[in-house]
Amino acid sequence: MAGKCGCGSGSGAALRLDPAACNALTRTASGLLVPRTVLTGIAPGGAVSTTRSVDVDVTETPGCPDAWAVGARLTPFSGQTTGVVSLDASPANTWVPVTGAQLVLPEPGVYEVTADVQCSIGWSAGVSNAIIDAQIFNVTVGAAVPLSARRVILFTDQGAAALTGIQANASATALYQVAGPATLRVEASWRTDVGSTSQKVLWAQNFRFKKVAD
Repeated sequence: MAGKCGCGSGSGAALRLDPAACNALTRTASGLLVPRTVLTGIAPGGAVSTTRSVDVDVTETPGCPDAWAVGARLTPFSGQTTGVVSLDASPANTWVPVTGAQLVLPEPGVYEVTADVQCSIGWSAGVSNAIIDAQIFNVTVGAAVPLSARRVILFTDQGAAALTGIQANASATALYQVAGPATLRVEASWRTDVGSTSQKVLWAQNFRFKKVAD
């Protein structure tokens, strides 16, 4: 582009546009186009995708010059559900899935997974020891979540059927890292040393997860 400098230097030097491909300035018939960068953000409280846990907000205030406000906010994945299972028809020392208590961790990362569980058990005379346990199980890899097993109930003989039923609560929480999407569920198991039991039920009152790190 040929022209004269109007900055008052009096040099009269011609101004040229570098033809290099990386030059963002463009010469047109109507004048020189100067590129303008427009940043794109998202509305507060929104989400861009399911592949990250930090969102960036960008807000423009038009003027001369333009003002840009850039901020970041955490948007961790989370989820929760409930479920219940009767153990009466299940063999002893067998882990049984709690119906409905299953969640999907959507992406790689470290999650805090928690299962608040409650159970009840009844028994006949002569039972000396009755136990119900719970754990969180990774269905995707076929293994229990480390440190998640809990003894929810342990009954020892009170003599001559002095007790016929009992109820208890427990909470299992663990930090758990996965390499990809994973399905987790709550499981329950029971056993006795002597005698028979009935009405063995375990509820997963609140089974939940929250992503805490990538």
